[in-house]
Amino acid sequence: MAETTYELAKQRLGACGVHCGKCYAFAGGDICDLSNQLVSSLGNFDVYARRFAELMGEPVFLKYPDFREFLGYLGTSKCQGCRKEKCKLFKACRVRSCSEGKKVDFCFQCDEFPCKNTGFDEHLYKRHVGINERMKEIGVDAYYEEVKNQPRY
Repeated sequence: MAETTYELAKQRLGACGVHCGKCYAFAGGDICDLSNQLVSSLGNFDVYARRFAELMGEPVFLKYPDFREFLGYLGTSKCQGCRKEKCKLFKACRVRSCSEGKKVDFCFQCDEFPCKNTGFDEHLYKRHVGINERMKEIGVDAYYEEVKNQPRY
């Protein structure tokens, strides 16, 4: 049986509404997969990066080892998302445990929304409220369709 958009949204969106599936830390997410593809596509570029720096006089190629290390880091993401484990990015987040306790899928479904029981900084709190207000306005399915292919950052 095919998954509904709502079920897929629950797999990819945290209870706060932020798109876990687009996070750099999400295992199997775009950032993880594309980082691994780029590392694979670059192959043994290390040797060529040094040569290009010398032959072309382009010092930017000397930064390639750091870039490759960063790509490697992004490609080893292991987070399964906030619904399966505690958030690895926002360690002070209290939304998951609160939503489980209140038996709601998303914050806007709670009678106390918006509340200050998130553990978020001011920026993330405003974003979370805006996301939940949008979901409340158009529905979870429509919201997920709206954001599923947009970058998170």
